[in-house]
Amino acid sequence: MKLEDLKSEYDKLQIKYGAKELTSIYNGGSTNNQNICFVFMNPTGRNVASDPNWKGRRSPWIGTKNIWKLFYRIGLLDDKIYENIMDKKPQEWDEKFADLVYENVEKHNYFITNLGKCTQVDARILPNSVYTQYLNLLCKEIEIIKPKIIITLGNQVSSIILNQNVSVSQCRKQNFCKNIAGKEYKIYPVYYPIGNGMMNIEKAIEDIKFIIETNKKLVI
Repeated sequence: MKLEDLKSEYDKLQIKYGAKELTSIYNGGSTNNQNICFVFMNPTGRNVASDPNWKGRRSPWIGTKNIWKLFYRIGLLDDKIYENIMDKKPQEWDEKFADLVYENVEKHNYFITNLGKCTQVDARILPNSVYTQYLNLLCKEIEIIKPKIIITLGNQVSSIILNQNVSVSQCRKQNFCKNIAGKEYKIYPVYYPIGNGMMNIEKAIEDIKFIIETNKKLVI
């Protein structure tokens, strides 16, 4: 199975749970020998690739700025690309620039995805029942890309993936194990650093830097 094979399933769930005028956002980054898989919540219409007229890749965070500040500060984005992102307005992103950004993500050997691929018009909170519809598909993603470590962003995503109540404030810099298709993966829950979680971005940066340093032999 390949990542491409999952897209039709995501699109069916977009029709069921997402905004009818927007498209699914899938994933992006290194799929060969990548170090880290970052798992966020779900995309919103701020991602310009969710427009049905967009002809390029449908990867997370296209046309946004704040998450790229985090990746830059943890050393996973080059100076020039970061500066270009900061200079662009959302509507100035095009398919070519989106590819350049994700080529840089691939260069740094990480993968970005969301638990839910159902794009909403805004950052509304989705119920657990929606996210759980995507859990098996996320596990298939992980089985395909085989990351060395997984970082889950926020309490809700972390709790659903680990099938237990998780408070990131109570388990900072700790890892949990999850068996996916017979392989044990180390999962680190981290503060969600975007939107209402922006107040916690410094904590997220601190913890991710710690996680990378702790797993240095594994992820470098």
